[in-house]
Amino acid sequence: MRVRTWVVLCLLALLAGTGVWVVVQNDFAVREVEVSIPGPKQPLKAVLALPERGKGPHGLVVFAHGDGEADASRDGFYRPIWEAFARAGYASLSWNKPGIGGAPGNWLDQSMDDRSAEVEAALDWAKKRPEIDPGRLGLWGISQGGWVLPKVAGDRTDVRFMILVGPAVNWLRQGEYNLRAELRGQSTLDGELKRRAAQIRLLEAGVGHDRYLASGLDDPPMSKDRWQFVLRNFRADVTDQLPGVRVPTYLLLGDHDRNVDVKETEAAYRASLPRDLLTVEVLRGGSHSAARHELDDPGSVWGAVTAVAAPRSLYVPGYLDALTAFVNKHGH
Repeated sequence: MRVRTWVVLCLLALLAGTGVWVVVQNDFAVREVEVSIPGPKQPLKAVLALPERGKGPHGLVVFAHGDGEADASRDGFYRPIWEAFARAGYASLSWNKPGIGGAPGNWLDQSMDDRSAEVEAALDWAKKRPEIDPGRLGLWGISQGGWVLPKVAGDRTDVRFMILVGPAVNWLRQGEYNLRAELRGQSTLDGELKRRAAQIRLLEAGVGHDRYLASGLDDPPMSKDRWQFVLRNFRADVTDQLPGVRVPTYLLLGDHDRNVDVKETEAAYRASLPRDLLTVEVLRGGSHSAARHELDDPGSVWGAVTAVAAPRSLYVPGYLDALTAFVNKHGH
């Protein structure tokens, strides 16, 4: 009985210690404030993550999500990044996509230009805030954000820098690259490429959702909203916008990125941006999102555990420090 009691007490102590560890690992040096931003179509339900240390006004990094549903923190994935910017004296601003987490609207009704207009509205709003220094504004975007932010950086004179993680260049080429990467070595690849080619023909013809469903190409098929979103955006290509970017730009590219052809991305940016404005870093062992590739898989149990128990450790070693260093160099 005494041995059993001792074992139980040890397990309880272990669980209690684990709980303390998890709490500490999820305590970030930022103060999150929920705000509402007047958007171009509807209000943006946003979070302003202010540094806990240092006197304001602070610089600001405005975030642009990738594809898919996303709340302001991307389910907590952004918090280590917010903390990295806070170390450089910068606040972060991000918002729920329309229709997510109680935000009005529907993100699937948006074009990439619509998303750029949201970022510009957020910048204009932030410049009037007493806790924000209007002379220190930057941009951070991931994946699809690469079709959103270059337009903003090219249109405005008040942006100091831009950071892009795994940005694509061309929507259609990115989709084919992703398909080939996911099915590499599988016998189904040729058939899937033919299915994709047929889908693109429907998009180029501008057909409605009913005709798309009748084609029977996809199983399961896209929803009507998703089909309309793809129809609205499948011609996205950032190539023509890149020459307009005249701010220090940081490309962070994972060498295990299966979503985006990072070699194409790097080549396009090197061809368009002056050498002194572009910094390219290939993240060894990095996924599309700059996470450690072995953890960045929807089916990874260890990835799920790490996201809860040690969220900073999801990222490639050095990534968070690199963000702080870049902003310290170019944001002051």
